[in-house]
Amino acid sequence: MADLSAKGSSSYSHARIAARVLAMGKQISRAYHGRRLDVVVTMDRSFVFAADLVRSVNAPVVCHFVRESVSDVRVGKHARREVFFLGAQPALKGRDVLLVDAVLESGVTQEFLLRRLAESQPRSLRLAVLLDKPEQRHVALEPDYFAFQTASNRTWVGYGLADATGKGRNARGLTAKRISASNHKKARQG
Repeated sequence: MADLSAKGSSSYSHARIAARVLAMGKQISRAYHGRRLDVVVTMDRSFVFAADLVRSVNAPVVCHFVRESVSDVRVGKHARREVFFLGAQPALKGRDVLLVDAVLESGVTQEFLLRRLAESQPRSLRLAVLLDKPEQRHVALEPDYFAFQTASNRTWVGYGLADATGKGRNARGLTAKRISASNHKKARQG
C-alpha cells in the first residue's frame, strides 16, 4: 500500500501526483462500471486536479462547475445558504454524482455542497479530494477518494492551489508551507 501521508513530506512531485490521480481514476472507474458520471467541480482551486482526474476515469463524464463561495440568502422570514452554479443548475436526479474539490479541511463547505446536491436525488453521491486534512475537521465527513492525507498546519501551493497572494497555481508539483494560527485564515483564502 502506498504511503499517502504527507506528515513527513513538504512536497509532492508532478510524477507522484500523477500516479495518485491515475490510481484514483482507476478506483472511480471500477466503482461506476462504465456508467455515466456527473462530476461537480468546485472552482477555482480544483480545476487542475479535476481536469487530470476526469481524464483518468474510464466512463462517460459530464462536468458541472460550482463556485465554492456560499452565500446566506434571506427569503421572507427564513435564511438559507445558496450555492451558485456556473450556467444552469444541473439536473442530477437518478445520476451518479462525484463532487471534486482540491482540499478537505473543516469539511463545512463540502458537507453543505453534498447536502445541496443530494436534494436533486442522485443515484449516488461521492466526494473526491486531492488533499485530505482530517485534523481540522469540524463535521463528520470523510472523502470517498483522496490522493494524500496531510497535516492541517500546512498550506499547499501548486497544482492549481495558490498562495495567499494568488500566485503559484501553475507549479506542476505541490509544496507545503507551515502556517501560524494567525496566518491560517489568510492563507486559506487562495
